[in-house]
Amino acid sequence: MGAGPRPHGAQAARRHHVRAGESAAGPYALDIGPERAGWTYCSLRVLDLPPGGSHAFGTGGSEWIVLPLSGGCTVTVDGESFALHGRDSVFRGVSDFAYLPRDGHAQIASGAGGRFALAGAKCERRLPARYGPAPEVPVELRGAGMCSRQVNNFAAADAFACDRLIAVEVLTPGGNWSSYPPHKHDEHRPGAESVLEEIYYFEIDGRDGTGAAGSAASGADDGVAYHRVSPSRPGGTDVLAEVRSGDTVLIPDGWHGPSIASPGRSLYYLNVMAGPGEERAWLISDHPDHRWVRDGWPAEAVDPRLPLYTAAPRPAAATGAPDGSAPGGSASSGAARSAAADDDGPDREDS
Repeated sequence: MGAGPRPHGAQAARRHHVRAGESAAGPYALDIGPERAGWTYCSLRVLDLPPGGSHAFGTGGSEWIVLPLSGGCTVTVDGESFALHGRDSVFRGVSDFAYLPRDGHAQIASGAGGRFALAGAKCERRLPARYGPAPEVPVELRGAGMCSRQVNNFAAADAFACDRLIAVEVLTPGGNWSSYPPHKHDEHRPGAESVLEEIYYFEIDGRDGTGAAGSAASGADDGVAYHRVSPSRPGGTDVLAEVRSGDTVLIPDGWHGPSIASPGRSLYYLNVMAGPGEERAWLISDHPDHRWVRDGWPAEAVDPRLPLYTAAPRPAAATGAPDGSAPGGSASSGAARSAAADDDGPDREDS
């Protein structure tokens, strides 16, 4: 993928596990692009804005989605503006978002301040700028028992149109495993598997369940989780990472999973993917030694702690406040247990 010799052993693990603060650059608390990752397409930035703060940037040759992690903002691109209501935290609601096309000039401004993810992918087509409403985000429950997790499919391949970018959020209750069984998407096998680079960005819920996620860089007591990537080929990616809020894991290839949430601490991760395929598709292969895990899911119940929340319609009183004062969704019934919970099949990532 990138130029130069491929790192091995501990050097490779450190390259693929980026701790909070290690990739900070300029206004970004996190800045991972193709050059840093050693690949071609995927990018992720995390922008912290103080109250009244703003940040302008060019989209260059990439398409971007601005996704509030906490707080709300106004996004302007080429003279068109979108008010994002956002949410209190990633553990408290689905957020609305904005799509920014390549070759544009954008600004993010926040009256109350907040933390915002910019998920990006190098692309060819210039699609129109658009607003993604929180109530239209498909919220899905996957797995069963201790493999239960919630997936917010805000920019899944079949949920929101992009050129190459695919992005979803995954929430795993404390003590559960997600991204399981281990799976990969590093070979082009038509109709069965697609080649996708992937970034995992992690946050961990506070001990009191308030959704307050600290970071390792700040020294906050944010707990730990674990993420595994094992080689799918000789010399492939091999990582066992203890992750904290603000950490990322880069996956150019390999069997990835499980992601393990510590007891008492819900785990959040943002998946950002893109690849070279002519079709924007999310096709995976399960590790043959672990495929059996799915067989028991139809007979098991989904963890009763899920959904943590759904993409419920925002109360009328909150609709005019793009300043992070109102969450994007509430805890209620309404998330769907999809067929993927029993059999993800060849057309869905097992986040």
